[in-house]
Order: sequence, then structure tokens, then C-alpha cells
Amino acid sequence: MGEEKRRENLLLAAWATAFIATLGSLYFSEVLGFVPCDLCWFQRIFMYPQVIILGIAIARKDFTAARYSLALSIIGGTISLYHYSLQKIPFFQYYAISCGRVPCTGQYINWLGFITIPFLALTAFTIIIFLNLAVMRRQREESGR
Repeated sequence: MGEEKRRENLLLAAWATAFIATLGSLYFSEVLGFVPCDLCWFQRIFMYPQVIILGIAIARKDFTAARYSLALSIIGGTISLYHYSLQKIPFFQYYAISCGRVPCTGQYINWLGFITIPFLALTAFTIIIFLNLAVMRRQREESGR
């Protein structure tokens, strides 16, 4: 398999992760009726555009888009980590600020005692970060030859 095809597959995996995360968040809110808190909205702001950005990058074979996706994922992942901390760490819960109509400390789901919606978002952002780093590393190696 050619190096360009490997980078393309990495971008495709990042796109699929963003697409599944987007569908999942829409399922929780539009089908199950879970009202997103303010931090959930911020996480969506950093996830949803990646479906478009990475989709265009795949179509155009523009591997430099991994940089933009990486930036969005780092910011979104940081918000997810903070949001998850608000839900699971008592210190953060105690000092949590008001977060709109829906409290950010609320947990619509709590699978296995630790999997919440912000945890799912953090997982998706982390996967996208590592895939983008792999694309960028392969791009550097290719240009260095």
C-alpha cells in the first residue's frame, strides 16, 4: 500500500470517528431528548465541523487539514476532560459554576459507572488527535525523503 493511501486511510478513520460522534450526539439529543448543557454545546462546536473539514480533506487528498482537525480536537478534548471532571471528581463538582438550564454535573448516561457523554466525546477527540498526529508524522516523513 502506498504512503498516500495510508495517510488517506488515517484521515478516513478520523472522519469516521467524527461522523459517528456527531451522529451519537444528535441521537442523544434529538431521539432520546437529552438536552445538552453548555459544555456539551462547546464540545459539539469543535466536533461537528470536523466531519466537513476531514471529508473535504479526503476528497481533495489534502493532508494538511490534519493540522486544523488536530487543533479543534485538542480544544474540544480539553473541554471534554473538564466536563468529565465536573461529573466524576467531587472537588470539581463542589466548585462547579452554573452551566445554563441543564447542569454540567448531570449524567444522562453512566454506563459501567464511568462512561458518560463527555467521556464518549473525550474518547472520540483522543482518537482523532492520534490519527491526525499519525497523518502529520507520515507527511513529514514523506516530505523528508
